[in-house]
Amino acid sequence: MSVAGAVVREDGRVLAIRRADNGTWEPPGGVLELAETVEDGVRREIFEETGLKVSVERLTGVYKNVTRGVVALVFRCHPESGTESLSDESTAVDWLTPAEVSDRMADVYGRRLLDAFREEAAPVIRTHDGHNWLDEATPGLAPSEL
Repeated sequence: MSVAGAVVREDGRVLAIRRADNGTWEPPGGVLELAETVEDGVRREIFEETGLKVSVERLTGVYKNVTRGVVALVFRCHPESGTESLSDESTAVDWLTPAEVSDRMADVYGRRLLDAFREEAAPVIRTHDGHNWLDEATPGLAPSEL
């Protein structure tokens, strides 16, 4: 199981990293360790990849990659302390507007961040093959709708 954070600042920008292994822009996150809680895993992954400490607000989405058999939980978070920094896993850390998310990120990752702006308390549930969404049971928001 993997976890990721949609870290949203007060100005509405959301945190993203450019991964060192493949150069893609994604939300910070990774695989849970065996003995850690989901929330602790989110905080650890965000800190390891960006240098920021965050508070976890709520689950915003559940995403299954049917090709790899991976389920990712994405949580809306808020920055608490720290300074953005690079790691072995990231070559860039940036605060993006919703429009920049759509421009820089593949939809299967960008939508995870855009879903975190939804006002509904219930998380979205989506399925993809690594590149394309396989269902649209809960449509995402376009940046103009945020």
